[in-house]
Amino acid sequence: MEFEPWWLLVLPLLFVAGWFARGADRRIQSRDEAAAPRSMFRGLNLLLNEKPDQAIDAFIEVVRLDPETIELHYALGSLFRRRGEIERAVRIHNYLLNRADLPARERSSALAELAQDYLKGGLLDRAEDAFGRLVGERQHRFAALRALLSIYEMEGEWAKAIDTAGTLVGEAGETHAKSIAHFHCELAERAIAAGQADVARQELERALATDRHSVRALALRGDLQKRQGDRDAAIASWEAVEREAPQYLSLVADRLAAALDDAGRRDEALAMLMRNLREQPSIDALDLAFQRTLAWRGAQEAEALLRDELPRKPSLLGFERLLELRSAAANGDPELESLRALIRTQVRKLARYRCGHCGFRARDFHWQCPGCKNWDSYPPRRIEEVEG
Repeated sequence: MEFEPWWLLVLPLLFVAGWFARGADRRIQSRDEAAAPRSMFRGLNLLLNEKPDQAIDAFIEVVRLDPETIELHYALGSLFRRRGEIERAVRIHNYLLNRADLPARERSSALAELAQDYLKGGLLDRAEDAFGRLVGERQHRFAALRALLSIYEMEGEWAKAIDTAGTLVGEAGETHAKSIAHFHCELAERAIAAGQADVARQELERALATDRHSVRALALRGDLQKRQGDRDAAIASWEAVEREAPQYLSLVADRLAAALDDAGRRDEALAMLMRNLREQPSIDALDLAFQRTLAWRGAQEAEALLRDELPRKPSLLGFERLLELRSAAANGDPELESLRALIRTQVRKLARYRCGHCGFRARDFHWQCPGCKNWDSYPPRRIEEVEG
């Protein structure tokens, strides 16, 4: 190949073009490097001013200008998750996980964030898998176990919940005795529904071994014993509720009174109801005592009971029951009936239980709040009493 003289002209031109291109790249890089901190500070300022939507836009700009900023990816993913944009949060954390240059420690942190995304989005299977992989990571082990415990509760995987809670007790020194007792009670209720009495009895024994004060386990044991025809044992179990947690006696008092009555111990049953009303006064205790007195002793003694108790602890339910008796005695006085109907409407509104943790209201008593999922957060008292 022969040398061409015009090459001498082309080479300097190529050199000059390369020099200008490199300068342009440097100027763009400098401009981006200057813009990234400005966007970062603007995002932080917007966050401090409680403008998360605008802050996200600023942080996205920083990520575009500097894709290597790992901490900012975490912050941005967390903001998306808090705002409910789970799909975008998942994409960000998956991007981090797919980076080949990501250190092992940061990879675990990215997986932990991704697991939280799945949990917040209700993708329990994926969350369980991700947290299961984190259990072996020392820095995330206990947080992953707590998250798995929450997932198992939501899924009703009570055996797994028992094992996980036991691990937290043994390794982290946490206290989960009451929760574990409830898990065993859940398994017992499942066994009772399936007609597996022996399995149910074993689960209740484990519940009481874990928490000997478990009112739920004592009440369920009494129910199981009554179902199997062992009335005396059932009475003993329900009476144990009064010894261990007398404030919960109203939850089983009606069953206990009926069993004592069947055993020919009506006076003892009535005495128990009156003792409960005297020592643990509540709307339920008053209504139980009233209903049994009315059925066993008649309207006169039932009305006397209400007249004695209402001055001491007034309640709309008590007055509604009193109007019921007065209306019956007056042969259905329309004015008394109208007044009773008005009070009964209000009674129904207030005859609910309320979670002491989140305030969730329910007509029936729950051992686990349907709202916040806390155990034993419902006091055995109606809203009327709590608010009153």
